[in-house]
Amino acid sequence: MATRTIEVDRKLLQRAIYLSRENSRLRTRERAAIMFMAHVSRGQFAPEELLTLIPVQDHDDFKRLVIPALASDSKLHKDRAAMITCCLIGIHPNLVGEFFGHGGGWPRRLLNRWRRRKLHALFSKPSRPKKFQDPAAKAKLFEVLHAPPSAYGVNRTTWTINLLHQVLLDSGTRISRPCISKMIKTEGYEFRKTREVLTSNDPDYREKLAAITRTLRRLGPMDRFFSIDEYGPVSVRERGGRRRVLRGEKPTVPQYQDSKGYVIVTAALELSRNQITHFYSDRKNTAEMIRLLHVLLHEYWDCRRLYLSWDAASWHSSKAFLAEVRRVNTKEYRNTFQSPTIKLRPLPARAQFLNVIESVFSGLSQSVIHNSNYQSKEEMHAAIDQYISERNAYFQANPRRAGNKIWGLEQVPSRFSVSNNCKHPKFMQAAGIGRS
Repeated sequence: MATRTIEVDRKLLQRAIYLSRENSRLRTRERAAIMFMAHVSRGQFAPEELLTLIPVQDHDDFKRLVIPALASDSKLHKDRAAMITCCLIGIHPNLVGEFFGHGGGWPRRLLNRWRRRKLHALFSKPSRPKKFQDPAAKAKLFEVLHAPPSAYGVNRTTWTINLLHQVLLDSGTRISRPCISKMIKTEGYEFRKTREVLTSNDPDYREKLAAITRTLRRLGPMDRFFSIDEYGPVSVRERGGRRRVLRGEKPTVPQYQDSKGYVIVTAALELSRNQITHFYSDRKNTAEMIRLLHVLLHEYWDCRRLYLSWDAASWHSSKAFLAEVRRVNTKEYRNTFQSPTIKLRPLPARAQFLNVIESVFSGLSQSVIHNSNYQSKEEMHAAIDQYISERNAYFQANPRRAGNKIWGLEQVPSRFSVSNNCKHPKFMQAAGIGRS
């Protein structure tokens, strides 16, 4: 009995010694495979060295596809080429997948594609762009979002993500709910703020919008369309903003300052040629609108019609101003002063996002108002005058109806579009601009 027990113990000992030696050899091989994969992923092998390890029947495809991909700037293509190389050499796909941060299934699928000669998709670029970056889908979303829900037969006063998703789906545009949220956030808005900033509650929203777009489509060579608004009042004082500083330096601005005055810019952006006419006002009222009307009549005396478009501020449609428009449109006045006809195209109420000049004001605010410390109103006037003068000169040298982002600082290109978000809330709030 004792002899049999000793014999069993001897066999178990020999088995343990054998497994230990085998595990030691496996660890050595595994370590060698890991080191090899590390060298391949870092590009430390010459193409000729790798070709000597690849089966002969794969040499042509390997030289044509894999070797250029190993030197590619794309991490995706480089990892795929390294995984295919390691699998062709004979390293197990599970070990390859674990080394490159994938499961064993992904290297195995790549190897199967290679063996079936389905090589066209191995190193092709992704064909589908991300949905939230699709300009057509984004334009459609903001076209819906800018109109009140009642315009689409929804008995609510504000939009929700679910409602937007359903309305877009009914119109044939498939956008997921998370994608809608991401589109709104990438435009710089939070959905809670869309009730105040993005949505117009004008019951005649569509009619007014149709009148504007119809006018722009039919605009003749002797017609001019103006987007008009006031910028300010802006207090002349030291202002904060993003600035470049030394590491560890924390710039500050005094909370309480004595104002050196206030600046209000009354301006009109002519959309056909992207030219701005502006002057400075003491306040926003009917008298300043009448003054702007005569400035435009004098500057564009050789045109046939001038279309004025602005928001629903009270002084933009006061009785005195409308009476002045009727007076300058009379046949006697036009024959005497050889002036064009004035046509009004008001924007829907609470639709600042449609007022194209807000885009210019955002760029102006970031360029010459943020981080400023002007000592007088005249100094701020000079900076604003220079900005507008340079902008006008740029479009005189490069005439086009739809301007690109000027100096890279305007919120959207200066053209009329129902999907534009011209008034950037961050820039306008940082400049401390009062609402009109």
